[in-house]
Amino acid sequence: MQLVGYEPSGRGSALLFGDGGTVERQSLETGDNLSYSLESRHCAGTVHDGDHIACARPAAPHCEFHTSTWVCARCTGTCLKDEMDCYQEHAVYIAAFAPDTFKVGVTKSRRLETRLREQGADRAARVHTVSNGRLAREIEAEIAERLVDRVRTPTKVASLAATVDEAAWDTTLAEFDVLERFRLDYDLECERQPVPETIAAGTVIGVKGRLLVLENGGTTYAVDMRDLVGYTVANGEPSRNLQSSLGSFG
Repeated sequence: MQLVGYEPSGRGSALLFGDGGTVERQSLETGDNLSYSLESRHCAGTVHDGDHIACARPAAPHCEFHTSTWVCARCTGTCLKDEMDCYQEHAVYIAAFAPDTFKVGVTKSRRLETRLREQGADRAARVHTVSNGRLAREIEAEIAERLVDRVRTPTKVASLAATVDEAAWDTTLAEFDVLERFRLDYDLECERQPVPETIAAGTVIGVKGRLLVLENGGTTYAVDMRDLVGYTVANGEPSRNLQSSLGSFG
């Protein structure tokens, strides 16, 4: 069995397993116990209409034949498609990741809160509503000259045991006409920053964006679920030694 995908917070939170047939969904609810050891890793193939199409190529998580590039993510207002098709209403937002990383982004208006939860944002504000994606990307590109438009995984891991700097957040929003505010909660209680690790064994503490937080052997771990994709798995605890936090020896 191979781990072929995941659903982040905002979309149900789950790991997806396949073996060249129907995809099995492992829900990730607080208190659930996972017991998978990670073995070899290769291309996860693709999932189509609930079925897994396997691929044995060695590149992971996906080989060149199963890697898709969403051109809209690279758009700055000059459409990269043969014909522009993003005519739905779009929102431009500013998202906060504790303590003080503030990111600009765009999404379809109807998906705004879902998109924020998929990214694991702590706070957010809608600052523009426009008629299509091209206009939204133009505004995003202008704001991205002052704010970041991507947040790296280590920054998101650091946010798990931090709180938003409210003064810095208010200062950042002062230049915008805020249309709507969001305060996102993921029911995660982390007294200290979890240890980054690639495992699929332990008790689920919660999911924030694509970060799966697990407790294993007295240590809390933060797992980027994308790093799990492509691994074949077997039932049982990992055999290798895991890095432990200092708190696990107290």
